[in-house]
Amino acid sequence: MDRTDLLIVGAGPAGLTAAIYGGRAGLSTRVLEAMSPGGWAARTDRIENYPGVGAVQGADLAARMLEQAQSFGAALLPDEATTVVPLADGFETRCGDAVYAARALILAVGTGYRKLGVPGEEELTGRGVSYCATCDGPLFRDLEIAVVGGGDSALQEALYLTRFAGRVHLVHRRDEFRAARVLADRVRSHPKITCHCRHTVARVVGGDAVESVVLRDTDGGRERSLPVAGVFFFVGLEPKTAFLGDLVKRDAGGFIVTDDDMRTSRRGVLAAGDCRVKTLRQVSTAVGDGATAAFVAQKYLEDGEW
Repeated sequence: MDRTDLLIVGAGPAGLTAAIYGGRAGLSTRVLEAMSPGGWAARTDRIENYPGVGAVQGADLAARMLEQAQSFGAALLPDEATTVVPLADGFETRCGDAVYAARALILAVGTGYRKLGVPGEEELTGRGVSYCATCDGPLFRDLEIAVVGGGDSALQEALYLTRFAGRVHLVHRRDEFRAARVLADRVRSHPKITCHCRHTVARVVGGDAVESVVLRDTDGGRERSLPVAGVFFFVGLEPKTAFLGDLVKRDAGGFIVTDDDMRTSRRGVLAAGDCRVKTLRQVSTAVGDGATAAFVAQKYLEDGEW
């Protein structure tokens, strides 16, 4: 069994920052991550609001964070946590056949995209239905596609998809977008984007692949068919916390409840980044969470302070 001072579950910006601070503090630090490090930041084409950096490719920023964490001795473990069991002197995190014991635990598991749950969405996932523009955008070169959502992610991804698609149809249920004003202005003025506000997707239609989406007017409920080769859903986030069971307190949406210092309801367990209850989920706030969580974990390991 692998034993360490600090185990961090998740290698997004919060987890990698925690790893940097843990390593610098001289703690033996391990980071569990089943997917590529960087979280959603690594799959974001362009990040332009991280202070002091300017516009940067998300994958590049994530790679720098990982390299920095490893330079301070943090080890990346390519595995996925399935259960966490409290011990008398820490926690045992199980990943299939592998088991990792740690004196303190930081949960930085991030979020996944929520599904809309309309007919055809599940059946056509991977055959035109997608939740990742950087993953699947190149498959739709010169074709017409739909993007569903009105927040920052939806508008950022719609703009990114204009690099490939012949036309991007942006579907949003309200008149106004929830995204930052600068993104909304870019979308509304982009020659390859058509906005369908006050509409929802009623169903996705297709046989072997997506052929169209049926749009429903939110005013009168009228429906019309929009021929597209693909549809990208960006309608909210769900935390990846189901595996925790009753280990820590979570809200009705599954997000982990913490205090201002990232402490959870379980002594020795902290949470950082998008998986916790918070107002703003951005790279900059995740980094702050990770730094705080690691600092508090250090104090806890040194003198039992909680």
